[in-house]
Amino acid sequence: MPKEVGSSPQEGGQVSEREARQVAEAARESEWRKPSFGKELFLGRFRLDLIEPWPRPDPERTAKAEEFLGRLDAYCRSEVDGAAIERDARIPDEVFQGLARLGAFGMKIDERYGGLGLSNLHYCRALMLAGSVSPAIGALLSAHQSIGVPQPLKMFGNEEQKQRFLPRLAAGEVSAFLLTEPDVGSDPARLGSTAEPTEDGTGYRLNGVKLWATNGTVANLLVVMARVPKTADRRGGITAFVVEADTPGITVERRNAFLGLRGLENSVTRFDDVFVPVENVIGGEGRGLRIALSTLNTGRLSLPAMCVGAGKWALNVAREWAAERVQWGRPVGEHEAVAGKLAFMAATTYGMETMLDLCCLLADDDTNDIRIEAALVKLYASEMAWRIADDLVQIRGGRGYETADSLAARGERPVAVEQLLRDLRINRIFEGSTEIMHLLIAREAVDAHLSVAGDIIDPDAELGRKVRAGAKAGAFYAKWLPTLAVGRGQNPTGYAGYGVLAGHLRQVERASRKLARSTFYAMSRWQGKMERKQAFLGRIVDIGAELFAMSAVCVRAHAERDVRPEGVELADLFCRQAEVRVAALFRALWENTDPVDGTAAKRILAGRYAFLEDGIVTPSGDQPWVTTWQPGPSETEDVRRRIPPAEPAAGSA
Repeated sequence: MPKEVGSSPQEGGQVSEREARQVAEAARESEWRKPSFGKELFLGRFRLDLIEPWPRPDPERTAKAEEFLGRLDAYCRSEVDGAAIERDARIPDEVFQGLARLGAFGMKIDERYGGLGLSNLHYCRALMLAGSVSPAIGALLSAHQSIGVPQPLKMFGNEEQKQRFLPRLAAGEVSAFLLTEPDVGSDPARLGSTAEPTEDGTGYRLNGVKLWATNGTVANLLVVMARVPKTADRRGGITAFVVEADTPGITVERRNAFLGLRGLENSVTRFDDVFVPVENVIGGEGRGLRIALSTLNTGRLSLPAMCVGAGKWALNVAREWAAERVQWGRPVGEHEAVAGKLAFMAATTYGMETMLDLCCLLADDDTNDIRIEAALVKLYASEMAWRIADDLVQIRGGRGYETADSLAARGERPVAVEQLLRDLRINRIFEGSTEIMHLLIAREAVDAHLSVAGDIIDPDAELGRKVRAGAKAGAFYAKWLPTLAVGRGQNPTGYAGYGVLAGHLRQVERASRKLARSTFYAMSRWQGKMERKQAFLGRIVDIGAELFAMSAVCVRAHAERDVRPEGVELADLFCRQAEVRVAALFRALWENTDPVDGTAAKRILAGRYAFLEDGIVTPSGDQPWVTTWQPGPSETEDVRRRIPPAEPAAGSA
């Protein structure tokens, strides 16, 4: 059985791979209390009824949200200079204040605490809108509300905490989320920050260093993850705290700079014996990682919102340029090489938006468990938006590689295409890298198998447990496997009501069963070694993402066919492209170079091919790379940026 989170090593030193996995396993939500379209899809059960008919937002909430979006749109168009934010690498103080007056810092906070109480759908649309003017503003608002203090308090905070903190945040005070450390990224078992209980029991003494804290240089309130020591009478473990940013002992040692998102306020923050009262613990000791993961189930939706906005922006630029630019007697968009890129951009933007809207609507009606779907749309949108941006650079040619300022200096329209590419790149890393997302989703996808066969493949399980697990697994697979042989997708009239899209839904149903059979075969073949087959698992997840996207676009286009018939064309285009990708992924499950790649990687790490690095000046010179950052003499001062107080948010209590 997995250990309690609190039973992990007390320091962020070396831990075994098994211990690290046990910590992660203990933090995940193990029960499925609500249906999940994504979970069923990976099991070979195409439950279209879980997303059909297309969910409808509440009309009253929609009307209020549209009024806010109108005001936000007008403000962003008239008052926000995205080029200046990029050039100066900072969001002006007056923009902070203007957003606060609009209520943008309280979009996800309930109205009774002074917020706007937007649905997930309209919150993501607001982020898409603001991010299209400046991705740094989108990141500011997203980090503040999706993973910062408001969301954990909404889900796990008590009423006293909500009354104390949420009105402040709705009015314009900024929050940040601090988990990552200089030597700890996706492996929480090695978390080094500690929270020692005080002798009088009134609080904790927090010590440690946190890296890459978005909003860390401007935040008033922080969510900090730290390890409370486990004792005989104390559960301990990784715990979430709300910390006032001006508490003595907190130093912002550095504002980090990045490839893109130049206006991002991102910090290295040090805690030296910082007192945090017991009243500021969120959800109880030892629940920090579970709080973080649960928060991200819906919090991850903010990132694909930015990707969808980027797709729309890129499509607009590509369409105008490809129609205007003439080469060899025809607009470049009519040449097949460019036409394919335009078709991909349009279809994929439609697919990303549809996946996002569906996830938001499912989250808003609160009838489905969307942990898989939210992770899939984060993974899919971050990867596809990057491809769209890369295609846009290619379509624009030299003007795609040239900066907006340089274009303007030559008298051309300053279209910041290269900035889009730089700003988007982080989305494949933010809030779970592509590689980590593959593993997280794969864990959920094989959950049914592990629940019945876990002890069979567990090397530590005793014989009796293995025997009982074998009997349980036999009964499960005897009932489940026959369902994967035949389904509705084999019926030529299946999904006939969907017209030209019916064939795509039949393809999804067949592919879902094939995906489940492939997963079962892999589990049978590799058993306990399955967790190390990361390339295989990544392809399984990518197939599931494509099938989810195909399902979503078909249901949306069919629901909107009378008011937007062109949506059926886009859905058909998207599915045709997706089916080609799915076929390639299925082939790659078994026809690949994974084994030789693994062997080559070991040889590379051992230096066998180091001669390939000859003939250049390497970044590290003759010295090995320094892997642990330490502040220099000029980096130890507090560089926290203070934002002047804003007027109360519109409509705040």
